[in-house]
Amino acid sequence: MRLFITGICGFVGSSLANWFRQHRPSFKISGIDNFIRPGSETNRAALRSRGITVQHGDVRNPSDFENLPAVDWVIDAAANPSVLAGVDKRSSSRQVIEHNLFGTANLLEYCKRVEAGLVLLSTSRVYSISALAGLPLIKGKHAFEWDKAAAPIEGASANGLTTEFSTSPPISLYGSTKLASECVALEYKHSFSLPLWINRCGVIAGAGQFGTSEQGIFSYWIHAYAQKRPLKYIGFDGLGRQVRDALHPDDLAELVAQQIEYSQNSGGTIFNVGGGAGNAMSLAQLSSWCAERFGKHSVESDPTPRPFDVAWLVMDNRQTTAQFDWRPKRDLPSLLDEIANHAQRNPQWLDLSSSP
Repeated sequence: MRLFITGICGFVGSSLANWFRQHRPSFKISGIDNFIRPGSETNRAALRSRGITVQHGDVRNPSDFENLPAVDWVIDAAANPSVLAGVDKRSSSRQVIEHNLFGTANLLEYCKRVEAGLVLLSTSRVYSISALAGLPLIKGKHAFEWDKAAAPIEGASANGLTTEFSTSPPISLYGSTKLASECVALEYKHSFSLPLWINRCGVIAGAGQFGTSEQGIFSYWIHAYAQKRPLKYIGFDGLGRQVRDALHPDDLAELVAQQIEYSQNSGGTIFNVGGGAGNAMSLAQLSSWCAERFGKHSVESDPTPRPFDVAWLVMDNRQTTAQFDWRPKRDLPSLLDEIANHAQRNPQWLDLSSSP
């Protein structure tokens, strides 16, 4: 099996490459990365030392695909993954579209040419901001909680969001480019019989993640808390009640392995993949966990709302479990411990992975 990974030196791409090297040693693994993310260069030597072929390449450039060899499956882990991308004055709207949509089109043309299947890593942020804001939530002491007495919501419950949840705009430039990529990929699937799986991933977290305040929030928060750096609860009364679930990349890799080895023709193509309700917590709860691990550290409060922030976003994995008998194996305490151990061993990690 020949496996090709875009964004192979990012956190998700490198984690998947390392998992497949360990668990599928017969696979020939290669990939490209444009190395624009601070810290990504550090993964190149480690991957190469494990016999993984890494070369410079940018999904935005069609010519970067011209001389790539044929492969059996492609995993697309390249993206500009911040929900504030294009509006944060650190990247332009054009750059977001070029990375996340035009890059997908170039990749689909490559897959069509070499007759490869594609695993498209999409995002939970394809879901509607307005619909998420309308979820029936209760303000618990430390976290937003699902109001189980409320009327049913299409595509959502205390278990999380399903793929039936609304994707109506606004969803952010990031979310809309990923949703558009899904649509284009589905057209290639039907027009050219291209094998395709689309995984809408929640927050992926683990040791070695290049976390920022806009993405990789679990990793970022733990590293910043351990180093007693400034932290702030933004919006939602400034109390840190907003909730996310966390998924370890090894759990994602196990699902992807099943998908590329799946032989049945029935079932869906788009799946929600996240830690689920059992692996979810609020920022305030994460701070309490950090206080027990690292000692007390004050967190500032800013109740001013910020665009595209949502109070509660948890993924419902039941459709994925039904088709693949897959569920996350790593529980949240072990995942947080892994990140904390990495933070203690690497006190300058945020400096390595942050933009100048």
